[in-house]
Amino acid sequence: MSASEIVNKVWNYAQVLRDDGVGYGDYVEQITYLIFLKMADEREVAGQQVQVPAEFSWAKLVKLDGDDLEIQYRHTLESLGKQGGMLGTIFRKAQNKIQDPAKLERLIKMIEKEQWSTLPADVKGEIYEGLLERNAQDVKGGAGQYFTPRPLIQAMVEVMQPKATDTVADPACGTGGFLLAAHDYMAPQATSKKEQRHLKEHALRGNDIVDSVVRLCAMNLYLHGIGGDECPVSSDDALAKEVGDDRVDMVLANPPFGKKSSITVISEKTGKKEKEKLTIERQDFWATTSNKQLNFVQHIANMLKINGKAAVVVPDNVLFEGGAGETVRKNLLERTDLHTILRLPTGIFYAQGVKANVIFFDAKPASKTAWTKKLWIYDFRTNIHMTLKTKRMVKSDFDEFIQLYKADDRSKRLESKNNERWKAFTYDELIARDKTNLDIFWLKDDSLEDTENLPAPEVLAQEIVEQLEAALDEFRAVEAVLNMDS
Repeated sequence: MSASEIVNKVWNYAQVLRDDGVGYGDYVEQITYLIFLKMADEREVAGQQVQVPAEFSWAKLVKLDGDDLEIQYRHTLESLGKQGGMLGTIFRKAQNKIQDPAKLERLIKMIEKEQWSTLPADVKGEIYEGLLERNAQDVKGGAGQYFTPRPLIQAMVEVMQPKATDTVADPACGTGGFLLAAHDYMAPQATSKKEQRHLKEHALRGNDIVDSVVRLCAMNLYLHGIGGDECPVSSDDALAKEVGDDRVDMVLANPPFGKKSSITVISEKTGKKEKEKLTIERQDFWATTSNKQLNFVQHIANMLKINGKAAVVVPDNVLFEGGAGETVRKNLLERTDLHTILRLPTGIFYAQGVKANVIFFDAKPASKTAWTKKLWIYDFRTNIHMTLKTKRMVKSDFDEFIQLYKADDRSKRLESKNNERWKAFTYDELIARDKTNLDIFWLKDDSLEDTENLPAPEVLAQEIVEQLEAALDEFRAVEAVLNMDS
């Protein structure tokens, strides 16, 4: 069967489990466990060393049914989660979410029919990526927050040009989209055995605060042939501790949307659970704030080696928010070379109503003068109308930006009267703006000026829905803050 046929076959069974209350996210998790065990069994049959203890192998599961199967599966997940390396990462805190043994048996038999290890890495990866994208489309489950549009990832990697000898990191890796795209770009360059081993075992690093997402990422990398004895991704909070001496050449990231970090605590007065804003205080940060996005920007700047490069997706508030936001922007302009901003269209993320940008900057050594001399902005938002259903983003949408970026030599960038979307601003112009506001736009929005050029009704309706949902999110955030203050 083709990759798409296998995806459809495996995914269609999700509808059966959905009736039992097993959500898409849980279903993909269970698929992750079972595919890994099946591949380990296939490798053992082929005489290859495997990490899975015999008492928790696929061969044990496939012979059982009924309650015996459910008990064995549960013990398998619990025991493998205590292992180290890739095995421990994939099965960390694993639980059986399929309570009906008959349905579990059917799922195991479906996976048993396929020979996963003999499939090429790109086909296995395509199958799993297909499952992850289907999971992301389940908007109600919230899975979309971990899924960055693949055309955007590919465009970012293409202009960043990671080398085979680089170390590339993503401190909010989600299901691993940036790490895999970087790997695909680096792989053809890795011609020596040393470079190939570096690419497989040491070139990629990621972490995410959500255990279940790290599990999906680890499996995704594994299916693409990435990772050695140690797992390239870990489950921890990237913002919790300062960056040590182990810095990286490149960071590619789309940190989670949402301005405020918070934790749930038990109130001493009422005894009830309450949300408490979590302010990150670190010696290596330029500003102390509870704004998660601003903290990620500061963290990423600190992760880079001198002359290391970063491309980071951030929401609009990072570009205009006052207070800590202004401090962070001034430091970015002064301490790094913040050379490019790509303004993204709305309607491209599974999270509704998001207005986002990609900021590109290079780490630099200490200097008495600002490193940013000129900031180039590409406005790919004004008069651009996209939705996930009727007008999806494709890689070719970024062809012009990639050409104008001049990745091989940015000194060759030019403004053009024929291209109004590409514009440069000097450091003096930027620092003189109120609050160092970098949310800069200059094109006339035709939909506001000319009713004859309004988007199609279905596009307009989708935009209205996204804006209303975004407004509701803002109101909820305000309500949460008021509740905390009271």
